Amino acid sequence: MTRHSSVTGGMGKLAVAFLPLLCLLSAGLVEAFYLPGLAPVNYCRKSEMQKSCKSEVTLYVNRLNTEESVIPYEYHHFDFCPIDEANSPVENLGQVVFGERIRPGPYKIQFLEDVKCAKACVKHYKGGDPDSDHRLMVLKKGMSLNYQHHWIVDNMPVTWCYPLENERQYCSTGFPMGCLVRRHPDGEEGCITNPNYNRAGYYYPFNHVDLTITYHSGATEEWGVAFKQNGGRIISVKVVPSSINHKDPNELNCDSKEPIEIQSSALPNGQTLDIVYTYSVHFTQNNKIKWSSRWDYILESMPHTNIQWFSILNSLVIVLFLSGMVAMIMLRTLHKDIARYNQMDSGEDAQEEFGWKLVHGDVFRPPRKGMLLSVFLGSGIQVFCMTLVTLAFACLGFLSPANRGALMTCAMVLFVLLGTPAGYVSARIYKSFGGIKWKSNVLLTSMLCPGVVFGLFFVMNLILWSKGSSGAVPFSTLIALLALWFGVSVPLTFVGAYFGFRKRSLEHPVRTNQIPRQIPDQSIYTQPIPGIIMGGVLPFGCIFIQLFFILNSLWSSQMYYMFGFLFLVFLILVITCSETTILLCYFHLCAEDYHWWWRSFLTSGFTAVYLFVYCCHYFATKLQIEDAASTFLYFGYTLIMVFLFFLLTGSIGFFACFWFIRKIYSVVKVD
Repeated sequence: MTRHSSVTGGMGKLAVAFLPLLCLLSAGLVEAFYLPGLAPVNYCRKSEMQKSCKSEVTLYVNRLNTEESVIPYEYHHFDFCPIDEANSPVENLGQVVFGERIRPGPYKIQFLEDVKCAKACVKHYKGGDPDSDHRLMVLKKGMSLNYQHHWIVDNMPVTWCYPLENERQYCSTGFPMGCLVRRHPDGEEGCITNPNYNRAGYYYPFNHVDLTITYHSGATEEWGVAFKQNGGRIISVKVVPSSINHKDPNELNCDSKEPIEIQSSALPNGQTLDIVYTYSVHFTQNNKIKWSSRWDYILESMPHTNIQWFSILNSLVIVLFLSGMVAMIMLRTLHKDIARYNQMDSGEDAQEEFGWKLVHGDVFRPPRKGMLLSVFLGSGIQVFCMTLVTLAFACLGFLSPANRGALMTCAMVLFVLLGTPAGYVSARIYKSFGGIKWKSNVLLTSMLCPGVVFGLFFVMNLILWSKGSSGAVPFSTLIALLALWFGVSVPLTFVGAYFGFRKRSLEHPVRTNQIPRQIPDQSIYTQPIPGIIMGGVLPFGCIFIQLFFILNSLWSSQMYYMFGFLFLVFLILVITCSETTILLCYFHLCAEDYHWWWRSFLTSGFTAVYLFVYCCHYFATKLQIEDAASTFLYFGYTLIMVFLFFLLTGSIGFFACFWFIRKIYSVVKVD
């Protein structure tokens, strides 16, 4: 985190959604521009201070989280060294919602000044004292659940690198606060950081960190050779945590191999325990790596990267091939149908004919629960536009992992601003159904789906509040979210609905009969439920590979950065949902079943059910969550994601089917 992060501070950071547009407009007027938080920072020795460089390297601490619990906590929750929260950088909306709490750390670092063994603070614990017992219990619970530190220096995550079994190195953006050596049937197991910490049933807090700061230095026109020797830009910060038993806080020995061992039971009455937190800092120069490439070593070390590339390409090829086959079959079959129908001259031929033309007088008959369907479609278009624009900005690099919280902020602001198309689409569809309750339509469009999401979010926020978690959104932020909803989104929805209701009702290519046609008995393949269940298989098949990495980034603190492939997968999802729904809808019409309105929405929308099943599989196989609160939170957030995905995919399938049916009935001759 750098001084540039404050540029987008406060709730004014909502404007981050407009930054890409502003930057593109100003690109022609200036030689270069940097996004807030992404500009390089020049560092130099304290003795060589310049106006455009800084000597103090600020280390920021963030909230701690773990794969064994969904509940994150702030740094001070675990009784580490005291920090100055008054000088904390202001998080943007996305960071607040995601539970990030960035604070200045207790470690003092000056550029190019190595630190051999410095003391950050000393924590005292005394057996029998309720306050000490509670603080020590919280610390031990954090170690038993493997809570991870997340530190930031110069807007770069402090990484903990360790070797893997296949002789590769993995650099994690978090490192453990300590470890508990558990008793195993096969023998005692040591900590991953040091196999010497191996006494079963004992806790080993990592009270010492060795920081290695690598910088890139080079002469500039402004400073010349002096900057090459005494200045530079930070390109990586790596940490090696360890447990050291400093017996005397005044005589530190950071080379000691003796760790602090804390027994599982509480401290006996009167017994004291001192944990001395220390740190060492070493600066190293590397001019081979440029500042612009400093994230590469983190992203390249992510596990399964090669598998991800191969799997995504394989999925894209398969889905494109299947989509091409579906499109070819539909075009050939439809061409023959239309040619045969248009060649009919006599009424006798028409009566002998069967298929989708026979239901032309009922195919545009308004569906049951048309109000609800129109509301879902309006919100679905809102989610679709939000996803499309957010992914486009992410592909352009505006929402990179370095710009923390920008992705979530952009998505939320776009959702609020896209209330107009939601109201317009909902009003147009509802009016085409012959609906007259326009007030109810507008209110439901602006309240129902956002209300479901906000209601689930608020319930989970109450649980996080009760747990004292950093993931709990402050009350002021909730008020700001409600203000955005009722002050911006709702009025924009009314504006869109106003224009939607003012326009003339959609004219269908064929008239609707007064008496509904009787639907013949359907085979098992053309019945509603089997068709809907089958409809979600192919769209889910093109996204499930990406789902694994997206869920990893959400629940396992791994970075997701392959937005280009995600954008391609999103386009493939749109094509697949459209073609699958059209194909099944065509089969139903050929079977003289004209109830396609809800079926087209639910066919592609059923992909969300497969998404929920996959999230359950991920929970059972990849996460070690056991407590009830974390389980409830996981499935609560999953329900929000599944509901929005249901609206997205359902709307894609509906409008593809809507276009298809209007098209085929407009090119045939109807008496």
